[in-house]
Amino acid sequence: MYRKLTIFIVSLLLVGATACNKNNPEAVAKQFLNGFYKMEYEKARQVSTEQTVQLVNLMEQFSIQYPDSVKQNAKKKSIEIVEVKEEGDNATVTYIVSDEPGEQQKLKLVKQNGKWLVSHSKQDDIEDMDEEEPLEEQPAESTPAPDSTAV
Repeated sequence: MYRKLTIFIVSLLLVGATACNKNNPEAVAKQFLNGFYKMEYEKARQVSTEQTVQLVNLMEQFSIQYPDSVKQNAKKKSIEIVEVKEEGDNATVTYIVSDEPGEQQKLKLVKQNGKWLVSHSKQDDIEDMDEEEPLEEQPAESTPAPDSTAV
């Protein structure tokens, strides 16, 4: 009787420990994105590479100038994780922010010393801009050619 109870309790503890594992790409992405978009920058820094911490610090400096209404609206944002692709020590998380419905964004993560961290750089922003569809070119309005017969 006691043996079955012990096995049951140990099994529950193992399942609980596995379920609470916060060292996976989805959990790390959620912590980062919620911290970043809700202007709780310390939460974002906790799961960031050194390079990403620099960008988070920069955003925090900009946010000092924001009015309180912007900060209050930021607290209302929610993040939806759409997809997680894990390839070895790299992962890409696709997500949507509640105030930008339908616009999927990507976040890169890397595993360093056994721990998943967000790895975002200025170069990623430039690459994201390059991937966006270019605006359709509008034909230039033609201007009439000067009348060469006029005197």
